[in-house]
Amino acid sequence: MKPDRSAERPLRSLLYIPGNNPGMIQNCSIYGADGVLLDLEDSIALAEKDAARKLVRHALLALDFGAVLRVVRINGRDTPFFEKDLEEVVPARPDAIRLPKTDGPEDVLAADRIITRLEKEAGIPAGSVRIMAMLETARAVANAVAIAGSSPRLSALTLGGQDLAADLGIKATKDGRELLYAKGAVIIAAKAAGLAAYDTVFTDVNDLSGLLAATREAAALGFSGKAAIHPSQVPVIHEAFAPTEEEVRKARAVVRAAREAEARGAGVVALDGRMIDAPVVAQAERTLELARLAGMEGTPA
Repeated sequence: MKPDRSAERPLRSLLYIPGNNPGMIQNCSIYGADGVLLDLEDSIALAEKDAARKLVRHALLALDFGAVLRVVRINGRDTPFFEKDLEEVVPARPDAIRLPKTDGPEDVLAADRIITRLEKEAGIPAGSVRIMAMLETARAVANAVAIAGSSPRLSALTLGGQDLAADLGIKATKDGRELLYAKGAVIIAAKAAGLAAYDTVFTDVNDLSGLLAATREAAALGFSGKAAIHPSQVPVIHEAFAPTEEEVRKARAVVRAAREAEARGAGVVALDGRMIDAPVVAQAERTLELARLAGMEGTPA
């Protein structure tokens, strides 16, 4: 049976925070995002890479992020900053590393080897620092299944839509339909390997209605969550992932039936005369967890 690492911690939103912005970093716990992406890559100019790396390390060591998942997006393996970023931030114990420009399994394995060494040197339990692989090129999408199965340290695949559109030589649109195949490939590869799948950013921070529609479609496709580039996008993303009251009612009934069957020692779960298999129960549990995160009352089964 494949390990299911997709539900280790439900993440509807992951908010990008520039790694050279101390004001935003110190407020990470109040933006309302499920996780933050402390960025050392695209938002940081070459001249500020070293300073940003040190600032992020200090923040990880000194700040209380509360329940917010702490992810650091490092620079890609094809840059001179790759190993420096890992050596600086891994000993500070982030929850995960977001690995950009992941074109194949070899990129994940290279990061895995370095993280494994750094964990050992710092006395960190092996495997504590997870990897979220960003797929941003045509080659990456073609290798999605191989990437997803490359390392037990992986917790998620995420789509980098802007870079992928550039690599494909196409124009990125707001609704992202031109990336529909790539989105499906990332979702299927991730879910087949028991990983979470995160959608790309919505770049127009002033179009919240467009963001809501795009995120609802992402949720319908099977994405676990979505990246955000501004705090104002976070509540909209959460709204899109919140289940309806009817979905919660059905999920509660499924989970209750599963628990009753388990208590009776029954190997089969049935509800209203219909058989319920394990994936349906897992989906119902996910729905109730999303309802809890959305603050919906009466969500326990």
